[in-house]
Amino acid sequence: MAVASHGTVVREHAHPSRRRALTGFLFFAPFLLVFVAAIVAPLLYALVLSLFRRRLIGGTTFVGLDNYLRAAVDPEFIAGLGRVALFLVFQVPVMLLLALFVALAIDSRRVWWPKLFRLGVFVPYAVPAVVGTLMWGFLYGGQFGLTGQIADAFGVDPPDFFGQTLMLPALANIVTWQYVGYNMLILYAALRAIPHDLYDAAEVDGAGEFRKVWSVKLPALRPALLLATIFSVIGSFQLFTEPKVMADLAPAVITTSYTPNIYAYELAFNGQLVDYSAALSVLLGVATIVVAYVVQLTTARRERIL
Repeated sequence: MAVASHGTVVREHAHPSRRRALTGFLFFAPFLLVFVAAIVAPLLYALVLSLFRRRLIGGTTFVGLDNYLRAAVDPEFIAGLGRVALFLVFQVPVMLLLALFVALAIDSRRVWWPKLFRLGVFVPYAVPAVVGTLMWGFLYGGQFGLTGQIADAFGVDPPDFFGQTLMLPALANIVTWQYVGYNMLILYAALRAIPHDLYDAAEVDGAGEFRKVWSVKLPALRPALLLATIFSVIGSFQLFTEPKVMADLAPAVITTSYTPNIYAYELAFNGQLVDYSAALSVLLGVATIVVAYVVQLTTARRERIL
């Protein structure tokens, strides 16, 4: 009887466990379906496309890795990838430092009207990228924009933001303006999650505001900074809208291969080279994953050392 009753108890406990697992899966299923349909399926389709080549004579044939080998020595793709890497190296640190400074300033409670200030910093992120780029394009104009008007007022030549030298910094300024507020929210949320006991212990030890920032806030912000850095790396490799809009104002500078994304877009929709464009997209995705992983690995090693 005891064994039977014990077995009954086990079975009674097993059924609720299975029901909870099934309930959890049902809640997760909608996201899984959308993820597979919107992310996994297009990636697999692009991967399959990249293994074929469509010819005028002979139709579509399987070429294996030929498209990837061609992309590896494509000077336009390599130049665009290098341009994006240069953009990443300079723009991302500046943007994250500005976002960190703003988040620390708001958290210090020494800023007047902090809610209004936080909203003002975040508003550019809510502006569509096309609208923001058009606005900055007008401001950059040496003949028709604010830059030209200020230069005329001082009797000097305006800087050529649409030239080869300043175009990349001009684009970096637009992206920084747009995403400082977004990264600020990530960092500010992490700051608000820091237990107040840590601040109390720091005050007992005689720590001032600067010491609290250095010893309490910055160490607690490392996971949030890593997340913001990875998002920024991915966004840099996806650079498309801003240079695409600026291409109408500087067609001699922003060519059809200015960034890898623009190059893949032009090849697919204007050059009808969908298979080669798919190979470029796959390579760009791999490069993004590698760089993001290197950033994460470097950060993890520094934390172990510290």
